[in-house]
Amino acid sequence: MLFFLLAVVFTVMLYLIMRAYPRYRVDSFHAVVFNYYSCVLTGLVLTPDLGLFTKVQWASEGTILTMALGAMFVIAFMLIGLTAQKVSVTATSLAGNMSLVIPVLFGLFVFRNNNKDFTPLNYLGLVLALVALALGAIQRSPRSSDAANTGQAAKQALWILPILTFFATGTNNTLINFLSSKYYPAGQITVFMIIACFGAVVIGTSILVYRIIAYGHSLKLRSVVGGLLLGVPNFLSLYFLLLALAAFGNSAAYVFPIYNILTMLVSALAAWALYKERLNTLNKWGLILAVAAIVLISYQELNL
Repeated sequence: MLFFLLAVVFTVMLYLIMRAYPRYRVDSFHAVVFNYYSCVLTGLVLTPDLGLFTKVQWASEGTILTMALGAMFVIAFMLIGLTAQKVSVTATSLAGNMSLVIPVLFGLFVFRNNNKDFTPLNYLGLVLALVALALGAIQRSPRSSDAANTGQAAKQALWILPILTFFATGTNNTLINFLSSKYYPAGQITVFMIIACFGAVVIGTSILVYRIIAYGHSLKLRSVVGGLLLGVPNFLSLYFLLLALAAFGNSAAYVFPIYNILTMLVSALAAWALYKERLNTLNKWGLILAVAAIVLISYQELNL
């Protein structure tokens, strides 16, 4: 249970740290790039046997695909940051947690690796998850500080950010499940995570260097520090989630629903306490439906 709670705490920390970036004038993209430097270092510290890396075949298909996954990491993290800053922490958490629908659908209809028969209640849960996402994304109006500088197109973009976060996060989770199970033994999950983060470092740094050279972007120390701070909870959130899975017999259908429910509720509470974020009526219904959706998707494993 300790691993469970730590996974939730570090996941919520991700959203809260990125939500604070505008206040400290941290460039989100720069921070995301350096976040993965910190992820790699954190992973190396937590790897019990660094000799495992001598066995990695860097030119193999699995390693190349894992490093390519780093591009999706960068894209997803940028969207998470934008959603947390421009919409709300709760909408970001809702989009991220509801994205479990995507790997579930791929498991059912593409990979066909599900170990249970889906019932009408399970499918109802998938539909409710999409409705919850839409309700959680709806905003009454943009923040007053943004209203003077944004037109109608920008307002529409704010609405679509949680949707994009939903698809990016879901795609990431699907690829993580597929690549880790196909190319990496159970004892090499940390190696998989480090290789994927290293790919994000290579891709993100390349884009950053291009922006500096081509557009004269300046790299600020506060953005570097903000990224390095972000990388620790980023890596630890997944690390402790994997440990929680192992502690509960790798029952993903049991662990993920509870993890997602707790993350959503704690995120909403923390955002209210720290940033005074308030939910409108539709957002509240979205949160309620999200909890109902996750319960319906996995009610068999929850023994309900």
